[in-house]
Amino acid sequence: MLKHFFAIVAAVLVGYGVAQVAAHSGAPSWWPDRERDKNVRYFRDVMQLVKENYVGDAPAGYDDLTRTALDGMVGTLDPHSQFLRADQYQETEEELSNAFGGVGMQVEQREGQIVVVAPIAGTPAERAGMRHGDRIVKIDGKVLENPTVEKTVRLVRGKPDTEVVITAYRPSQNRTIDFKLKRESIRLDSVRNAAMGPDGIGYVQITQFSERTGDEFTAALEGLEQQGLKALVIDLRNNPGGLLDAAIDVCNEFFEKGELIAYTQGRTPESRENFKATGGHQPRTYPVAILVNGGTASAAEIVSGAMKDTKRAVIVGEKTFGKGSVQTILELQNGEGLRLTTARYYTPSGVTIHEKGITPQVELEVSADDDSKLRLQQARPDLSAPAEFNERFGFDRIEDEQLSAAREVLTGVLAAKVPAQ
Repeated sequence: MLKHFFAIVAAVLVGYGVAQVAAHSGAPSWWPDRERDKNVRYFRDVMQLVKENYVGDAPAGYDDLTRTALDGMVGTLDPHSQFLRADQYQETEEELSNAFGGVGMQVEQREGQIVVVAPIAGTPAERAGMRHGDRIVKIDGKVLENPTVEKTVRLVRGKPDTEVVITAYRPSQNRTIDFKLKRESIRLDSVRNAAMGPDGIGYVQITQFSERTGDEFTAALEGLEQQGLKALVIDLRNNPGGLLDAAIDVCNEFFEKGELIAYTQGRTPESRENFKATGGHQPRTYPVAILVNGGTASAAEIVSGAMKDTKRAVIVGEKTFGKGSVQTILELQNGEGLRLTTARYYTPSGVTIHEKGITPQVELEVSADDDSKLRLQQARPDLSAPAEFNERFGFDRIEDEQLSAAREVLTGVLAAKVPAQ
């Protein structure tokens, strides 16, 4: 079973052995490789010297040395590749099923620092006020030394109802903040807040892309259409990504059967993989606006890029994060795995967003403070009474300027479609 995913994880290849992977290099897995074999012998000799002579606290058994070497070898390739020990591989599978214990934030390694891409909607991290761009410097009072995403995630995760203190540096305010969070069993709702405005403009938010997103989005879309939907706003702000297949499912609702939505390109020309629409729905021609910001990453950028590239949507907001590499997770022996960057994602016209992001046609920035307030508003639509909301969060609801701009664009498009009398 092959799954593609970005942000937390990018593509999963389950039940695929290392020997089978080697066969894709163009030669049989048993074919002699003199340079490889020479270096394997060299590694074996060094490991033997360490095993026989090292004195210190670190374990020096063959298993530990081998896995430590694998950690280093894969971890130095790029911030997204990683050797997964058995417990880490299990955690990855839990993430894909959208059920795990933690605080609900997506992180990225940039310039040697662990940076928050976006807190996941409705989780402890979001409720505590963590923001896109926060840099994690301590966990439970311990400074992160030579941090990696894997090490950080392991420290943050734990049993539900236990507490963890995350210390983050916020560049925009030049200050350090301690966030005391209680871990939860994170079960993510990826599609929420679907609503129809009196003007026929609908709204739906996708918080991340999971196994259920396609079905949830289809149900929300059909519900809005039954109410007389004339135009649609899709909110992908602070969406850190997820499964590529889920992003394709969302785009499929607007593309015609056989039409190219996206493709990935690996190391060789024959490694290109096209992702095309499967159809199965009535044509949808109503105007669409997509909201994005700096926390919009990976799979969310696939949807934004594909819809923009094919002129199916106008993009409103701020430049996106710029995560467009594909990771493949290979299942190894003993329940372990390997996450390896194997390709880049491209929009239908051949544009890659990796480390570039997607620039909206309608650019409108909001302050970090307003962004934080808006995420809280989105997380608690049930607190509709102004006094109740203010009592809970300590501020009054604010206008969502980016959403208002998107609605104005769609209103103008709808007005232009009305025949002159």
